[in-house]
Amino acid sequence: MSDKKKKREIGRGRALENNIFACRLVMRICPRFVVHKAISRFLGYFEWLFYSAFFMRFVINALETGQEFSRIMIFIIVVTVVFGSMSLYNAVLNGKIIPVARAVINKGVYRKLFRKSRNVELECFEDSEFYNKYTLAMEKADERLIQTVEVVFGTVFGAIASVFAFAFMYQVDKISVLFILFPIIGNFVFKRMNSHLDYARNKDMAPHNRRIAYINRVMYLTEYAKEMRLTDVFRLMKRQYNEAITGLADVTKKYTKKAVFLHWMTVMFTFTFIFEGLLIYGAYRTVVSHTMTLAQLSVITSMMVSTTWILIGFTESLTALFQNGLFVEYLRSFLEYKERIPEDTAGDDPGTEIKSIEFKDVSFSYKDKEVLSHLNMEFRGGKTYALVGHNGAGKTTLIKLLLRFYDPTEGVILLNGRDIREYDLHKYRALFATAFQDHRMFSMSVIDNVVMGENIDPSEKEEKVTEALKLSGAYDKVMSLSKGPHTILTHEFDDEGAVLSGGEFQKIVVARAFVKECPIKIFDEPSSALDPIAESELFDNIYESCRDNTLIFISHRLSSVQNADWVYLLSGKTVAEAGSHRMLMDMNGIYADMYRKQAVNYLALSSGESSEESAEGGEAV
Repeated sequence: MSDKKKKREIGRGRALENNIFACRLVMRICPRFVVHKAISRFLGYFEWLFYSAFFMRFVINALETGQEFSRIMIFIIVVTVVFGSMSLYNAVLNGKIIPVARAVINKGVYRKLFRKSRNVELECFEDSEFYNKYTLAMEKADERLIQTVEVVFGTVFGAIASVFAFAFMYQVDKISVLFILFPIIGNFVFKRMNSHLDYARNKDMAPHNRRIAYINRVMYLTEYAKEMRLTDVFRLMKRQYNEAITGLADVTKKYTKKAVFLHWMTVMFTFTFIFEGLLIYGAYRTVVSHTMTLAQLSVITSMMVSTTWILIGFTESLTALFQNGLFVEYLRSFLEYKERIPEDTAGDDPGTEIKSIEFKDVSFSYKDKEVLSHLNMEFRGGKTYALVGHNGAGKTTLIKLLLRFYDPTEGVILLNGRDIREYDLHKYRALFATAFQDHRMFSMSVIDNVVMGENIDPSEKEEKVTEALKLSGAYDKVMSLSKGPHTILTHEFDDEGAVLSGGEFQKIVVARAFVKECPIKIFDEPSSALDPIAESELFDNIYESCRDNTLIFISHRLSSVQNADWVYLLSGKTVAEAGSHRMLMDMNGIYADMYRKQAVNYLALSSGESSEESAEGGEAV
């Protein structure tokens, strides 16, 4: 067996497993949906087979043999009541049971997905392959699972119905079964060839469709509006659009003849040959050779129609079965992913007293690239620490290790002398209040964006948020909004929502760290979007309000670190220098060089005063 064939068979086997997995998942969430869908599919195929195989034959035989009209009517009435009840069941099913079940499935599926997405480690969201699977799993997951259940039962009962249809036709006339070969060839040969052709055509069209989608997107996105009006880039976009349209036309011409032929052959084999052929055959047997009764002819023609549509439905369900298998693969691999740092990790309670946090010989690699190498540092409780260094030195990575977004590749991080992996993760992270540089605003009120769901007494919430906004410097701006701190941020759900500047948003993020009561506070470039005056005020407030906390902050602006108790300078993937501001200036190393270069940009030197003297004095910035 060739490797290619083996992979294909393994893929089909996995697709079947995935469909079974999907049915079990839906069964756990909403068993009544699965049961009702099975019953509905069964009744649908049963109705087709009953009418074509039994109903027509009974009525015509009764008429031919001269049976009493009352007996015929009783049979018809009974059948009408039975199928009327089935119709009522389907009406209730589609009008009440299924819509409610869909809501239950939606809630259950996304609860599982949200819980999983909340529980996987941060690195998963930074892995493009994993993230692509995650987004594909999330996209219309409930609808795709519902469709999978329907397809599975369509395939199962379609296969059973096809077997019974063949058996009934064989019972009536053995030769008539041969005509079933036509729709089988039409569906499983020519239709499949047509599907492969569509796939190849869509693949060739994909680059052109992506170009068209890009241009359509660019034309209405706000961030492109200025350039579209200030330059002649629209002419270039128009040219690219026309080229893409021409490309689509060329691809269409390339496949037209073959597509027309395959479509024609599919229709001829699926419908024409069996319908016309079986009618001619039946008419000859009935009229010319007199070897077939009118009842048999009626049953054969009726069964022909039912069998054809049963085969079409079975083929479409079987095709969709394997197509859905790929979607379920994304969903299944995401739900079955084993987290390396699960958010629900249990462990010991770390308490609230911080004596020390120590990095011992810590190394960390991200995607096989070493970011930190044999790093050692210590944070003592109640002290203020600054992390400085060039971009890419590993400062933010170090904070992510401290927060256990990642675990070290080598070495260990200790809290009060114990490995942080021994602590309950939620309780451990509750020790920290953070304000990250790459912040995000949520479409909620200012208060909610500051509090971020923290358990604060409702009667004290607004007062504490107000104090935090004052410390961060955002209070005046927030109070100028239409509803003050109750104003919704962003326009996502509220046309009157506020969209603030980058600096104002950053102040609100900083307020998050101020409002949370915890022993350790971390500020990652808290003043990157602020002017020097606002920056100075902010750091004064940080130092003052966090004097009882262990304070860690990252800053590129060394003017803000002078008052820190201890400074760690990261370079070359490790701690290159450490000490107080004065100690580092006296060392005259990397830190001192960086500080002097920044001082030149900040100082308006008086005549006769050298920039080096001002910087060394530590009074300049």
